[in-house]
Amino acid sequence: MSVALARGRTPRRLRRLVSDAGAVVLAVVLLIWWLLPVYNMMLIALDPEGDTEFTGDIWPSAPTLEAFRGVLFQRYWYLQDFWRQLGNSFFIGIMTMALTVLIGSLASFALGRMRLGKGGVISTAALLLYMVPAYFLVIPFYLLMHRYGLIDSLWAVIAADVTFAVPYAVLILQWYGRLIPLELDEAARIDGATPGQVYVQIYLPLMAPALAAVGTYALLTAWNEYLYQFILLSSPRNKTVAITLATFFDNEDTPWNYPVAASLIYALPPIALFFAVRRYIAAGLTLGGVKG
Repeated sequence: MSVALARGRTPRRLRRLVSDAGAVVLAVVLLIWWLLPVYNMMLIALDPEGDTEFTGDIWPSAPTLEAFRGVLFQRYWYLQDFWRQLGNSFFIGIMTMALTVLIGSLASFALGRMRLGKGGVISTAALLLYMVPAYFLVIPFYLLMHRYGLIDSLWAVIAADVTFAVPYAVLILQWYGRLIPLELDEAARIDGATPGQVYVQIYLPLMAPALAAVGTYALLTAWNEYLYQFILLSSPRNKTVAITLATFFDNEDTPWNYPVAASLIYALPPIALFFAVRRYIAAGLTLGGVKG
């Protein structure tokens, strides 16, 4: 009997070891696949001429940080206003994140917690916006911003980014809100809490993981957006890093190390935000697993 059990456990342990080994190998392959573009960018940024990628070398013969210094100290003429432009990009991203979280949380609270009729239909209808390509909405949005005098204003870009981020935010927050028992709201109302107090003191704290995920999504949407920034912003004082990086391609003689170094620096704020809120996102995933 014991011999048979031992024989049965051996194949099981072997299958587990093979499965774990396969998972490790797959993880390593995916990690290399994801980091390879970043590695190539580092090669170009560290090369004095920015042409390592095109020579086939796996490491520059004389690596230098001159491109990064040129970006940080605005030494290259294309990057003379880099910090102003980064500030504009940062303002657009933060305001898009804040307004998306605010509007999305208020809408999801009204549709999901206050038991409005056909709330699900309203939130699903909002997603129809994603069925229309963003390029088709540029001209109507441009005319709308022109009518309200917001052309060449950072708020015009913020309005566009929030418009595209809010429907997704409402859908995610509504689904996450279903994990929170409605009895908590009812108990608070019995104790005399107003809808505003329920929203601030109960709904928002319990929705923190989902709000962190939605806010991160909104920031990344605004951070990576280029089309509406290019169309709606024209003056040098309002330009963003995304617009400046695109202008590098207009000059064939531009060394590649400067735009690549600027791109790597430009990618740091979203990465920092992710590490700042990842514990909230992880807490949300844990809560979802427990409730499920």
